Amino acid sequence: MSSASVVPATGSKLVAGRPVNALKERAFFSSMAGLMALIAFAGFAPSYYLKAHFGAPPALTPLLHWHGAAFTLWMVLLITQTSLIASGRVAVHRKLGVVGVVLAAGMMVLGGAVAIMRASEGVLGPPGIPPLVFLAVPLTALVVFPVLFGAAIYFRRRPDIHKRLMLIATMELITAAIARLPGVVALGPLGFFGLTDVLIVAIAIYDYRTRGRIHPATIWGGLFLIVSQPLRLFVSGTATWQSIAVWLTS
Repeated sequence: MSSASVVPATGSKLVAGRPVNALKERAFFSSMAGLMALIAFAGFAPSYYLKAHFGAPPALTPLLHWHGAAFTLWMVLLITQTSLIASGRVAVHRKLGVVGVVLAAGMMVLGGAVAIMRASEGVLGPPGIPPLVFLAVPLTALVVFPVLFGAAIYFRRRPDIHKRLMLIATMELITAAIARLPGVVALGPLGFFGLTDVLIVAIAIYDYRTRGRIHPATIWGGLFLIVSQPLRLFVSGTATWQSIAVWLTS
């Protein structure tokens, strides 16, 4: 039995004896989805969305176009899904969930292909980090995102778990956009990983203020993402990874 119960008079839920306003909760998660979409747009505006206004080279390969379209569609879908829940259209939300599963699989294929292609061209990663070393960072996302997304799908009948894991999974995706924000690239991995983690902290603070405790999904999903960050940096410096990276890009 769930620890949450509905208070009909207010539309709130009782969680650990504390009322959680359903409207405010929907507003918070919709706002988080919107914020991440805005970050994605801002990060890739110079090189993709508004590249003509930034003097970026006009030519993009078909693979990069497909990659950009797929990840853009993911952000649109995220906002749409949170909006559907906020408006009470749960049935439509669940039907679109099937689209999300197919799209997520496609993004992993495209993301891996683009990362390997860019590394082989010598243009992957921030200045000062060899592309073959940095390749471990985006390729680790091919493990981290599916685990978080898969867990979110598994708990789709538990909205409190599902929506937290879905947001944290998307945080893995927008780390690349955060790294492209003005001034962030100079900070290196510490900067773009740290700013990604601020979003996790925001959910944790919301949990604590509304529930009196941090939701287990926020704890375990957030920890999984955070721990993966230094781990992928450690792996990237090993001789074994260097051999793998050379093989992937040869």
